Parts: sequence; structure tokens; C-alpha cells
Amino acid sequence: MSVNDYVKYMTQQLTKFIDTPPDEKKSRKPQRSDQSVYTNRWLGMLPFAWKVFMNKAD
Repeated sequence: MSVNDYVKYMTQQLTKFIDTPPDEKKSRKPQRSDQSVYTNRWLGMLPFAWKVFMNKAD
């Protein structure tokens, strides 16, 4: 692939992204669960590690 082809491809992708409406962009995003985000954001990896450790212990 030459540089010109790559620039052409990237330009096409960028214009396609810009032309899509915001509602469609939001619907494409994967939904995240609130619990994992909260525990990782505020408490770090310790709750996750504890949860994995307790599940392995069972």
C-alpha cells in the first residue's frame, strides 16, 4: 500500500466519522457496567483482585 493510498483511506474514514450523527456514534459505543467502573475508579484494583481471589477459593 503506497502512502497516497493510505492517506486516501484515512481521509475517507475521517469524513465518514464526521458525517455520522452523534446519536449513531453513541449507539455504537459498548455499554459498560456501572459496578466495575465505580470500584476500579474509586478503590483501584484491590476490590477486583479480592473478588477474583474469593471466586477461586470457592
